[in-house]
Amino acid sequence: MTTIDSLRQWARAIKRDIMALWLAARDPRVPWYAKAVAGAVAAYALSPVDLIPDFIPVLGYMDELVILPLGIMLAVRLVPTALMAEFRAEAMRRDKPASRAGLAFIAFIWLLVAIMMVWLFWPNRAI
Repeated sequence: MTTIDSLRQWARAIKRDIMALWLAARDPRVPWYAKAVAGAVAAYALSPVDLIPDFIPVLGYMDELVILPLGIMLAVRLVPTALMAEFRAEAMRRDKPASRAGLAFIAFIWLLVAIMMVWLFWPNRAI
């Protein structure tokens, strides 16, 4: 097996696990804390907008290469093993959804950053 093949398998496993976590976040058998982490990771992964835009050199891909896989690993560990196997099997049969919640969350964070920047750098008019 070549390095390219192993990377492709890893990418497929990541896509499958994201979908499985999306399913886990909606299942009543999953503990609330696992649902919260799974939902947040899936919403971010499925969001059409990144927290750190990809056009920013080096940092733009850090969320996809570091933050997202770490979040997936944490969420997978929190979901009971038998349920995660069931969700992975179901994920193989489904199409990838889009996350409006993820988009809203990222947009909210960017709005907060913009407000903070304006507040920090707006000239003081009281002088």
